[in-house]
Amino acid sequence: METKPKTDIVVNLIGEDGNAFSVLGLVRRALIDGGRKDLVAEYMEKAVEGDYNHLLQVTMEYVEVE
Repeated sequence: METKPKTDIVVNLIGEDGNAFSVLGLVRRALIDGGRKDLVAEYMEKAVEGDYNHLLQVTMEYVEVE
């Protein structure tokens, strides 16, 4: 069962494979630009709790990934 992200913000991660800092920056900026600055600290805290796969899983909880 596919779950819907917390926001309707879309982030294109093509070409960002393996670069965790780039993913974090793109999603942080997208949340701010999308008017969801309230989620930035929560996202950042959860996203860095594990490995790269964990980062991607958390990212997909917050934004739509292309």
